[in-house]
Amino acid sequence: MLRNFKVLFVVIVVVILSAATYAFAAANTVPDTKAGDGTGTVSGYTVTDVVYTLNATTPTTLDSVSFDLGAAAATGKVKAQLVATTGTWYTCTQVGVTTVWTCDTSGLTASSIDQLRVVAASN
Repeated sequence: MLRNFKVLFVVIVVVILSAATYAFAAANTVPDTKAGDGTGTVSGYTVTDVVYTLNATTPTTLDSVSFDLGAAAATGKVKAQLVATTGTWYTCTQVGVTTVWTCDTSGLTASSIDQLRVVAASN
């Protein structure tokens, strides 16, 4: 009889724990969300019409570089690097409402330029 009581006690405990777990899970609310998977084309920009503007007083330094990306880019998301070893990125600003951008490089020595690397994003 003691054994039956132990089994009955264990069954009652399991039922109580199951009911408590169900009640807790039923009380949770989760807001509606969205998730998805998809593909989109990522294409690069074509940089053309590059213009290096030398300083009028000290022509051995570069004041700016400008170029045409050929497509729209987001404000604040266009940068240029002209010297590979320093890693300095220059922030570029859009010229009017065109696809032309200019980057202020004041003080950069013209002879140190060894590349023109442009990074841009559309959004």
